[in-house]
Amino acid sequence: MQASPEVHAWLNALAQEMGVDRRALLQLLGSGGAAAVLMACNQVPVPSEAQELLGELSATTDTDQSPAQSPFFKDPEPFIKHSDTTLETRSEQMEGFITPNHLLFVRNNSVSLDVNADDWRLSIEGDAVASPQEITYRELRQMPGRTVVSYLECAGNQRAMFDLIKGQAADDTQWMTGAVGNGIWTGIPLRTVLELAGVSAEAASVLLIGMDTESPEKGWRRALPIEKALDPDTLLAYTLNGEDLPRDHGYPLRAMVPGWVGSASVKWLSHIVVSTEQFWTRNNTSSYVMIGDDYAPEGEALGKPLTTQSIKSALALPWPARLAEGSHRLHGYAHSPHGPIALVEWSADSGATWHEARVLEPQVQYSWARFEFDWDAAAGEHTLITRATDVEGNMQPDEIPFNEKGYLFNQPLPHPVHVA
Repeated sequence: MQASPEVHAWLNALAQEMGVDRRALLQLLGSGGAAAVLMACNQVPVPSEAQELLGELSATTDTDQSPAQSPFFKDPEPFIKHSDTTLETRSEQMEGFITPNHLLFVRNNSVSLDVNADDWRLSIEGDAVASPQEITYRELRQMPGRTVVSYLECAGNQRAMFDLIKGQAADDTQWMTGAVGNGIWTGIPLRTVLELAGVSAEAASVLLIGMDTESPEKGWRRALPIEKALDPDTLLAYTLNGEDLPRDHGYPLRAMVPGWVGSASVKWLSHIVVSTEQFWTRNNTSSYVMIGDDYAPEGEALGKPLTTQSIKSALALPWPARLAEGSHRLHGYAHSPHGPIALVEWSADSGATWHEARVLEPQVQYSWARFEFDWDAAAGEHTLITRATDVEGNMQPDEIPFNEKGYLFNQPLPHPVHVA
């Protein structure tokens, strides 16, 4: 179909609303992402002619790549590529309330799997269940579902700042600010399958195991305390932003553990073990553990095992940013595992003076909060800083102690800006 001027105007408005270019928007629509697009924007009116265009796009555009051509199924071009298993979202593409699937960061421990849902099974067993289960994908999708809006963040997000700001480099992927995204997750509560298996009152720990056998321990695994596993918002997710879970993000099923570090949200989930004893694995003894002088060892761990995330804020600008002289409306995002964001402040004078930013639409469940402020930029070199406070009174700290693996960095970020 020849797109009308009205359709062209709609596409341009939608791309601007989502903070992506038109090409990326067309790719998302063509891959069947119309539902996610409409949820990710503020409901830009859709002209009737667009329905036919969407049909043509869905029939003719294929953005998935074979693993033989790329280690990813999504197009890696818009990202900062750290490795064949890691893609960082560029901060300037993070203005939207919902992160589109094709722009969500990737942090895997093997190349993405291509799993046939018809052959897939979820098994639940262990000494704390009375009736071990094996559930098919179809059976799972027929169970009563639940939707949670939540940000997802790698524990190492902002790790590079230990070096850039504090002058002490930490190990592993040098994430800037783009290992986080906000999504609409639908699935079934983990407690549903645990109750189906007859979880006992003596249950203490739930181990989630993925199918990615190239990962450490031959399948990524993470233990949850029974209290977190039974939380109704701890999901076994099968859709993201209205689409089947993308293959780079764990299709056909992954855990979604709101507020916890991303490594707990195990991808390509296939095996759940429930025990009356605490599970100790690589990922809560030597990895995903805060190791350093300020962190005493706990249990069998070398330090403090990671659970909840930390409060953070960041600007949706390149690092460093380049802006023209004059007035600018700048945007950013803030999030906390402890509750909604109550206040975001910004400073252009190294924290000597703080100004209140405008927090935009009300936060939904565990989502991040978008904020904006107006800045009159004069020519020269500048540093902008933001800091967030949540409703529980948690504020980003001025300083945090170093840990060897660079987890949970959340000092206010001095964002360099060149104005000319």
